[in-house]
Amino acid sequence: MGWFSKPTAMISAASALPGRTQAMRVPSSHYVIGYRLVAPFPDGSSVIQFAMGCFWGAEREFWEQSGVYSTAVGYAGGFTPNPTYQEVCSGDTGHAEVVLVAFDPSKVSLDALLKVFWEAHDPTQGMRQGNDVGTQYRSAIYCYDSAQRATVESSKARFQSALAAKGFGAITTDIRGGAANEPTPEFFYAEEYHQQYLAKNPAGYCGLAGTGATCALPTGVAA
Repeated sequence: MGWFSKPTAMISAASALPGRTQAMRVPSSHYVIGYRLVAPFPDGSSVIQFAMGCFWGAEREFWEQSGVYSTAVGYAGGFTPNPTYQEVCSGDTGHAEVVLVAFDPSKVSLDALLKVFWEAHDPTQGMRQGNDVGTQYRSAIYCYDSAQRATVESSKARFQSALAAKGFGAITTDIRGGAANEPTPEFFYAEEYHQQYLAKNPAGYCGLAGTGATCALPTGVAA
């Protein structure tokens, strides 16, 4: 996925590639879980977007969680509508590689999913994850409502304390959506071959590496 240097400064909207109106064609069902890959999801479901570097390994982290209905990989946080993977890799779209997670909050809490998110990567690296360098590899969380945003910010504060205790710096995660006058970045599905990539290619590349810090859950919230 990474392996060589990419742009590490966000492009402006005026300079971004124009993209296209046609959405990417993706399978109707999840390769591993078997449920829908595209909304509508079941009544009562919640959705959130996570970016942790290369989206192949990040998606696997979430489809393995009990209570997750579906996952999909795509692009968000930039400017170009319906980009291709090659366009995102160029740094000329402003997007991050993200995972859309649809989950049942009665079976798995957002706090539990955030624990997975924080612990599975290093959110202090800015526009990179390990050897994967570029704006597409930034850490990000894109929220859909104010309750999600509050939970994310609280979780971030707890994990920042855990990171500081281990000598790490400030969290650089791009957190957007769920706040006044701040829309949720639009999610654009990635190409079919990227969806559930590591289930189809078990020996495929995964560059995820955590910090060893633990994200404590709020009192009364189960893991």
